[in-house]
Amino acid sequence: MKDYAMISPVEIRELIRKQEITGPTAGMSKGFAQANLVILKKEHAFDFLLFCQRNPKPCPLLDVTEPGSFHPSKIAQDADIRKDIPKYRIYKDGVYTEEVTDITEYWEDDMVGFLLGCSFTFETPMLENGIPIRHIEENCNVPMYKTNIQCEKAGMFEGPTVVSMRPMSPEDAIRAIQITTNLPGVHGAPIHIGDPSQIGIQDISKPNFGDAVTIKEGEVPVFWACGVTPQAVAMESKPSIMITHAPGHMFISDLKDRELSML
Repeated sequence: MKDYAMISPVEIRELIRKQEITGPTAGMSKGFAQANLVILKKEHAFDFLLFCQRNPKPCPLLDVTEPGSFHPSKIAQDADIRKDIPKYRIYKDGVYTEEVTDITEYWEDDMVGFLLGCSFTFETPMLENGIPIRHIEENCNVPMYKTNIQCEKAGMFEGPTVVSMRPMSPEDAIRAIQITTNLPGVHGAPIHIGDPSQIGIQDISKPNFGDAVTIKEGEVPVFWACGVTPQAVAMESKPSIMITHAPGHMFISDLKDRELSML
């Protein structure tokens, strides 16, 4: 099996475009920022831009394409958001209708793409600091949950914050807070640590998106705001069409992690 951690973003995107990579992208192109994707028609783009501005924890903007353009030129060269993500989800009037590996046939000339920072990006500095990442260890997708934390409404868009969870020792959790606080462009510091029920998660073994992971004795769950939030918002706000990445299947940009650091 190839060591995708050491392959450049350009090469990874090419493999994705050829559909040689179709699974989650955690751990790929070590040192480069990964991004969530939201595509909307122009008529809804301003409302969503305002939504991101009001909710920067779950929706930290890295790039916005011009209407009709599928090239995220600010964060990647020669990329095509219609083809360079392993799996996409199609939401029509708030209903998740299908998952596809290419959205060329769905693309319309008035569509706008939003690229949002992804927490997979901060996993590299965590690993470099000796903090284990359970979903990478278990070769599965990160667990993600809808919460009772409501986003701030903007235009037509409203709904719950989604979080991603990584279990770790209390000592590692403190170090993780220090690391991620300096990376606001990829969700920043956690928004909750400990008891899941306090943020409306009743069964941590049953994530709404992604896969359940092992939580070992003595570990605490640590929750970060997640870029899957717009998918929960789509279900509540019901735009005519919203195209997103499938949870855990990200766009890998040419941005270096360090370019997003406050230090």
